Amino acid sequence: MTTPATDRDSNDPLLTRIAEALERLAPPAAAQIDTRAADAFVWHAVPPRLAPVARVNRVEMALLRGIDRVRDQLHENTLRFAAGLPANNALLWGARGMGKSSLVKAVHATVNAGRDADAPALKLIEIHREDIESLPALMGILRDDPHRFVIFCDDLSFDSDDTSYKSLKAVLEGGIEGRPDNVLFYATSNRRHLMPRDMVDNERATAINPGEAVEEKISLSDRFGLWLGFHKCSQDEYLEMVFGYAAHLGLACDDETLRRDALEWATTRGARSGRTAWQFIQDLAGRLGRRIDGGG
Repeated sequence: MTTPATDRDSNDPLLTRIAEALERLAPPAAAQIDTRAADAFVWHAVPPRLAPVARVNRVEMALLRGIDRVRDQLHENTLRFAAGLPANNALLWGARGMGKSSLVKAVHATVNAGRDADAPALKLIEIHREDIESLPALMGILRDDPHRFVIFCDDLSFDSDDTSYKSLKAVLEGGIEGRPDNVLFYATSNRRHLMPRDMVDNERATAINPGEAVEEKISLSDRFGLWLGFHKCSQDEYLEMVFGYAAHLGLACDDETLRRDALEWATTRGARSGRTAWQFIQDLAGRLGRRIDGGG
């Protein structure tokens, strides 16, 4: 028995609305990810995609003063990884404004600049702190890619009620698949154990077994084979940074005036660091009517 044409026509709008509703409920198609599009990307978890970064905000590695030992360690670790040799995840921790994130970006640029012409570029992917739980999905995308990747999370830390650190622990070492051979994870933090000290002390004080109470959270930092500490700089190191920036940018200022003004700037800020030195240089360049490009 056939359905009369009038019945089919009357049902068409209803069927159309049902089909449209189902399309809206369906998850969006995954975007095609082309890792050849750039040497640096930003990871966006929803929808999952890698946004190419045409120009990375970085400073030259030669301008990073007062951190020679950690600079060389991270550079050597990254060189080994880019060459396909074993390398460690790295945690750059310590004082604010001492060049932790600048060093990661500078090392990435230096390694790529020194590679053979026919060698594939090392890729840098920035993942935001709030997207850490999507790290396993990103690892899955990169696992079979022919390139090698440094995943970078700036200012990584966890609060007492935050459980997303468990995703990071599993991905770095403990998951059943393990970290892909072509992926390395670099993170910066002001905290050595990525968690507040008062949280550690509180759990240690109230637990039946104080050691076990904090073991799970502190063990996250153990997943980083390379710990690089950044400490507050001395006055001489601060001035070395200032003079280095000024010489690199060609800012005309006599040494005594530059020294006096730089120290006064640090005093008013209550801190000496690479960031403070760069902020002073920006102010100086503005007063001299000079344009500068880049920064830390």
